[in-house]
Amino acid sequence: MEGVEHRVIKVNGINMHVAEKGEGPLILFIHGFPELWYSWRHQIASLSSKGYRAVAPDLRGYGDTDAPDLVTSYTCFHIVGDLVQLLNIISPNEHKVLVVGHDWGAAIAWYLCLFRPDKVKAVFNLSVPFIPHNPHMNPIDGWRAIYGNDYYMCRFQQPGEIEAEFAEMGTETVVKAFLTYRVPGPIMLPKGKPFGHSADTPIALPSWLSEEEVHYYVSKFDNKSGFTGGINYYRNLHRNWELMAPWTGCDVKVAAKFVVGDLDLVYHMPGMKEYIHNGGFKKDVPMLEEVVVMEGVGHFIHMEKPDEINNLIYDFFRQFD
Repeated sequence: MEGVEHRVIKVNGINMHVAEKGEGPLILFIHGFPELWYSWRHQIASLSSKGYRAVAPDLRGYGDTDAPDLVTSYTCFHIVGDLVQLLNIISPNEHKVLVVGHDWGAAIAWYLCLFRPDKVKAVFNLSVPFIPHNPHMNPIDGWRAIYGNDYYMCRFQQPGEIEAEFAEMGTETVVKAFLTYRVPGPIMLPKGKPFGHSADTPIALPSWLSEEEVHYYVSKFDNKSGFTGGINYYRNLHRNWELMAPWTGCDVKVAAKFVVGDLDLVYHMPGMKEYIHNGGFKKDVPMLEEVVVMEGVGHFIHMEKPDEINNLIYDFFRQFD
């Protein structure tokens, strides 16, 4: 991408790759699974041209950032710790920054707001709303009870198992299957027929995703020896649940805006629409200014509708300049 500066910064015991462009108030972009800094390419170009400093790291385990071997090195505290130290290094004089997250990146952004509200001026999250800690059931047992053992988060739990199946499918097929998933329902990965079709079924790309863009993702995941780093985030869901017990009942004390597509699988999880629209979300995030539901849009909303998302981010953040 033209004008994007790339560098590697030592944070929290790992080397983190960071892409950035522009000058002005800092916007930290936090990607999800299976993504990279590159998922924010449209937002980096747009917001940097409007007077912001767009900063997008490859998170721990992804792209050109280190991937520790231990599964236990991927808790929410490790990831937030990486980002806090990154901000301390690249913007030591900026007391608070603006934050944008998607998918796992949205979850991490909510954690950042919960743990270090002193670091966040405002948060704009996509796809995943704030999910309060439920002391009565860990998330994996909950998902297994609802969807069964073939649900992707359940299939991700055993180290090495899903990686072997993904290796057999091929990195390109896996990347395409995730990025083009538009079913408003759960991702199921039954053995021999992941995503509900055979592994050799051709996958047509939508107009918003090119073969060249797919190949960038493929090259980075191949260089990383697959998807293990990103999958390890899911392997810490139970551990995060245990570690988050002290924050039971805490709300997010940061100005927020939330956007989701009406075809997003997260929006169709049991009870999610009711939580988002019937007061629960607003109770847990009192400074939530607006929820936007975009019609006919799937999970990777920032790539599918970049112009609309760029404008929504800009319109929200400019009140904090």
